[in-house]
Amino acid sequence: MNQKLKPRQLGYYFPAEFEPHVATWLSWPHKEASWPGKIHTIFPYYAKFIKELTAGELVRINVADEAMKTFAISHLEKEGVDLSKVEFFFHPTNDAWCRDHGPAFLINTAADQKKAIVDWGYNAWGDKYPPYDLDDVIPTLIGKHFNLPVFHPGIVMEGGSVEFNGKGTILTSTACLLNPNRNPQLNQQQIEQYLFDYYGMEQVLWVDEGIVGDDTDGHIDDTVRFVNEDTVITVVEENKADENYELLQHNLAQLKTMRLLSGKQLNIVELPMLDEVVFEDQRLPASYANFYIANKSVIVPVFRSPNDDKALQIISQCFPGRNVVGIDSTDIIWGLGSFHCLSQQEPLV
Repeated sequence: MNQKLKPRQLGYYFPAEFEPHVATWLSWPHKEASWPGKIHTIFPYYAKFIKELTAGELVRINVADEAMKTFAISHLEKEGVDLSKVEFFFHPTNDAWCRDHGPAFLINTAADQKKAIVDWGYNAWGDKYPPYDLDDVIPTLIGKHFNLPVFHPGIVMEGGSVEFNGKGTILTSTACLLNPNRNPQLNQQQIEQYLFDYYGMEQVLWVDEGIVGDDTDGHIDDTVRFVNEDTVITVVEENKADENYELLQHNLAQLKTMRLLSGKQLNIVELPMLDEVVFEDQRLPASYANFYIANKSVIVPVFRSPNDDKALQIISQCFPGRNVVGIDSTDIIWGLGSFHCLSQQEPLV
């Protein structure tokens, strides 16, 4: 394969999350500092997440060594997970956020090699949580294991900062992608060109804001998600006194002005936020938009909030062919992310 050509020139593109997967990739959580004083509480919920995934696809998990694999299996067995659907890979990581350090899988059904990987640079959200050297090489390790072509754009990009409709459009946020802690040498137009070249897309739509408490500087997977090629679900805050209210109203106003490549307006479904989730005086980035679209189900973080049921009903209406499942994320969110942040899909091709 000619690696001088970029993926788009070779006919590769990044499919939407709602398209079929062969597997979901995870990196087993082990970093105490991500869940200080609380990491032991997350494993039952994490195992529930894996069990739900295995109903429709393989789960491929990065672990450091045999000891971590054994520990993981003990939690999966407690939850009754079908271990024939789980594969372990000895790829040590610094942390668990596979959406951001995992491989971005591209497909081209007409190519000899129908799947390829983009290995973006990874700097733990603007060098906030060093070290991240192990996380940064995960996509290339996976590419080597499966003998897939791996592209290296040479700039920082995180999977949680971009959202795809599978028909040429990316949604992202200026708060994250234009933050000087990522790629200060690039302007908006140059960043768009990287997105076109390496994700095989034709259009970038930008909202400005993220939610309060989000240490990623405004990842799109906490605010706006594609549920099909022309419909987005976006979080809105109903309480005018809440600090998210103005930010999310601003995003909503921007979404209403957007047009897809076809010229169509977006169908916009509004999803409520929940009351503040605070732990040790820190507001956490709890959002129902951080759901993960698996083959058979949509797995939604819930937070023991009065809005949980309403959110699940709204998301259910957006995914008529899938089972919408809420899994308690009250402990997981102390790590400042939830199910979408923890996972990365591998498309079926």
